[in-house]
Amino acid sequence: MENITLEKLRYPIGKFIVPESYSTTYLTAKIAEIASFPEQLKKEVIHLTEAQLETPYRQGGWTIRQVIHHCADSHMNCFIRIKWTLTEDHPIIKFYHEDRWAELDDNLTMPIQPTLSFLEGLHFRLAYLMNGLSEADLQKSFIHPDANAVFQIKEIIGTYAWHGNHHLAHITELKKNKGW
Repeated sequence: MENITLEKLRYPIGKFIVPESYSTTYLTAKIAEIASFPEQLKKEVIHLTEAQLETPYRQGGWTIRQVIHHCADSHMNCFIRIKWTLTEDHPIIKFYHEDRWAELDDNLTMPIQPTLSFLEGLHFRLAYLMNGLSEADLQKSFIHPDANAVFQIKEIIGTYAWHGNHHLAHITELKKNKGW
């Protein structure tokens, strides 16, 4: 039972499920989720106190502050990976240690407002770029050295829509459980 609870805390919306197909309808919906993520996140966190921002979403997990900054770190890497993939033939992307980035001073102590503003601009650019992709662009791929796998841009769209919703759910579930 405890493992089920931990799993639910770690993956409140479940793990990413690969769709049967990356249809235009699916991709359009996922890009809309990516575009709306910053506003949804801001709505959930802008009124939190410093003490609330320092609360981990689960025992042993990141604080809300770290989750917010992690989303910027991760989605910035997503943007760069897509740009590499559009401009190079099957690039090997740069792996980064997200756990180590989360422990850097900016992720531990920096106010959230600059990151919320950054996410607004970044997600506008992500959605703008993604909405302009051709069918050929969606098929382009990069190599992820840590996973030792190839990922197409269309897969990344679904994955990062899930990623934003996943971390948003960490925050909303914590708020619900704490009665905030």
